[in-house]
Amino acid sequence: MNTPTPAAAPADSGFVDGYLPDDEVLSSARARADDLGCSSLSAGAGATLRFLAATLRAKAVVEVGTGAGVSGLSLLRGMAPDGILTSIDVEPEYQRAARLTFREAGFAPGRTRLIVGRALDVLQRLTPGGYDLVFVDSAHIEYPGCYELGVSLLRRGGIIAFHNVLAGGRVIDPSHRDPETLALREVARAFREDDRLVPALLPVGGGLLVAAAT
Repeated sequence: MNTPTPAAAPADSGFVDGYLPDDEVLSSARARADDLGCSSLSAGAGATLRFLAATLRAKAVVEVGTGAGVSGLSLLRGMAPDGILTSIDVEPEYQRAARLTFREAGFAPGRTRLIVGRALDVLQRLTPGGYDLVFVDSAHIEYPGCYELGVSLLRRGGIIAFHNVLAGGRVIDPSHRDPETLALREVARAFREDDRLVPALLPVGGGLLVAAAT
């Protein structure tokens, strides 16, 4: 008889996020994010992104949602030494903060390409099949469009990842029918049903939805 696996306790989540604690640069980036009023992903989610980028030996990565550079720094630290991060955000002020983060971490300006603009517009201009990894952490209402465009950007074996798809439990609560929650459910369903993808939902970052392109 199989014994049911217990659900992760809050203490477990704290241990996961504390397993690889932030260094001084990441702590400073989080402080800038707080000052700007933009969210930043957890240490556990950042470590996962770094792991994925390193596993892929990623040279070309797209990030939707630059913020203050917390997620971008995690990606850069896992990427190949000559890899280039393309990061998209509608807020120029966020990208100025991210540039400071990347500079403090010792990354040359040529390692990043920061584009100010609406994600759904910019993604259409990028090279199909030209990227190892696509990470999305933006307005949830844009997730379905980012999914459609993001998958088209992946090379075979590349990975797409969406941050915070559980939205604090709203996605699994049928009483929530607001547009953002519906958009998250749509993306979760699309990942599961897309024959081009091998998906998984990881219990970090409020639910990190990932998939590899076959």
